[in-house]
Amino acid sequence: MAIPLTYIARNLWARRLTTALTASGLALVVFVFATVLMLDAGLKRTLVTTGEYDNAIAIRKGSETEIQSGIYRDQANIIEMHPAVAMASDGQQLVSKETVVLISLIKSGSDKASNVVIRGISALALQLRPQVKLVAGRLFKPGSSEIMVGSSIAKGFSGTRIGEHLRFAQRDWTVVGLFDAGGSGFDSEIWGDVDQLMQAFRRTAYSAMVVRLGDSDSFERFKSDIDADPRLAQEVKREQIFYSDQSKALSTFINVLGFTLSGIFSIGAMIGAMITMYASVANRTGEIGTLRALGFKRRNVLSAFLLEALLLGLTGGIAGLAFASLMQFASFSTINFQTFSDLSFRFILTPGIVLKTLLFALLMGFLGGFLPALRASRMKIVDSLRAA
Repeated sequence: MAIPLTYIARNLWARRLTTALTASGLALVVFVFATVLMLDAGLKRTLVTTGEYDNAIAIRKGSETEIQSGIYRDQANIIEMHPAVAMASDGQQLVSKETVVLISLIKSGSDKASNVVIRGISALALQLRPQVKLVAGRLFKPGSSEIMVGSSIAKGFSGTRIGEHLRFAQRDWTVVGLFDAGGSGFDSEIWGDVDQLMQAFRRTAYSAMVVRLGDSDSFERFKSDIDADPRLAQEVKREQIFYSDQSKALSTFINVLGFTLSGIFSIGAMIGAMITMYASVANRTGEIGTLRALGFKRRNVLSAFLLEALLLGLTGGIAGLAFASLMQFASFSTINFQTFSDLSFRFILTPGIVLKTLLFALLMGFLGGFLPALRASRMKIVDSLRAA
């Protein structure tokens, strides 16, 4: 027969102060572990939603980012005329020839500068990015020194409100619009007319080219045709995959740093849980002897103390996860290691993260309680009753 669960839970409640202190240590580790997973999930979602699955992006072979890439005008014209490219309602190819450069802007409330992406776009760019919505002001006029800013730029940098001016590339640029890109990476960019930006930055080639495919299944043929054309030195990727790849370096850094800290803290938390369980065993020697005398076997005592440790871990896990869930109301800004530009994204809590976090908490409870539970199960009945 098994020891009742109510008896196990009552023992934890009887030692409320010790239980609370130990669970707090476990909760702190769980909080760190969960926020790392949430940060990584937010980063990946931000960059994945930047791209559209039916869009393809052409960049120079060997380039990992648009900033490193280059497409000459004659090459852009060849790509644009490929039969796989979709047509707009007015008969134009759904294409955006773009240039991407970095400038340095001062962050709001400080004197620190950070790199920001300036993207020169063509007239049809907004049709290619349906997640981008103008929320204030107006679109920039083609051929003018006007720009639009993403929502994260407007919140985080000085001089980016509508009507204000930014000076870069030896020109004054007027902010005329604010757009929201649905939490994607475009929120951390400034957009303007591609021809004006190329002229201002003295660029003779585009950085990249985004096209809408008429048929999603035609991507492989489009890719192979571009790759085989001797006039071109470009390669083609699905836009969604391209931007997803931008998260790899930063994601690796976040995971290595976060899991290292979680590992170090978890050792301390497990030692704390172990001390708590050893103290519980020492204070309940007579109780253990009584249970054995009543007919409960060693494995029943072992499972009871293990279950007590698991409940302790679960309590800490739920508490840590509850505090971590509040991070969803915060945003995080850092440098994207691929582009060396400022990138803002949010903490995201998913069912998968909840499951992983609770399993991690249970694992800490199990490892912290195993040795004390083993000691309790090995106590001899006579010695336990005599010690009582």
